[in-house]
Amino acid sequence: MHLQTHALASWLLAETGPASMTRRDRALVLAAGLAPDLDALSLIGGIGAYQKWHHLVLHNVGGAAMTALVCVALARSRLAVLVLSLLSFHLHLLLDLLGSGGPDGSVWSIPYLVPFTSHEFSWRGQWPLGSWQNVTVTALLVLASWAVAVRRGRTVVEAFSPRADAVVVEILKRRWPFGTGTR
Repeated sequence: MHLQTHALASWLLAETGPASMTRRDRALVLAAGLAPDLDALSLIGGIGAYQKWHHLVLHNVGGAAMTALVCVALARSRLAVLVLSLLSFHLHLLLDLLGSGGPDGSVWSIPYLVPFTSHEFSWRGQWPLGSWQNVTVTALLVLASWAVAVRRGRTVVEAFSPRADAVVVEILKRRWPFGTGTR
């Protein structure tokens, strides 16, 4: 799936954490959900390198463990961040398994147990990246994020800038169609 879809899903997952979680803790859970796609930087080496290394380097149990350890080391609410970062990472893998197919019907597999085994997980029904299913998932995540913004007063933007987040939240509250936002 697209990076913005992973970001919204991970941020919404972070929002399920305890109230004691800080902005940084939520940002770490967000980062854990984006971390698997760091292996997409292999594109710098050309399309051949990308096709060989994307989904191989970090889309696995080792990537999950490494990501969780880094997140916990930087967290304030360590147990919550451990659990949510592992869930966020694995949510990324699940979303990729569902909706990262090529327009020609090609399927991206997940080599989850590399280097312990060469078995890769895949699903023949994988939706193409530009499919209506992926668009629907992203749209639902946008709506859920909007609802959280109105209710809790923060969005995924908080991970980057609290000041910009406050502006985004105010705009979203004014435009919320269900009457709970300020007009």
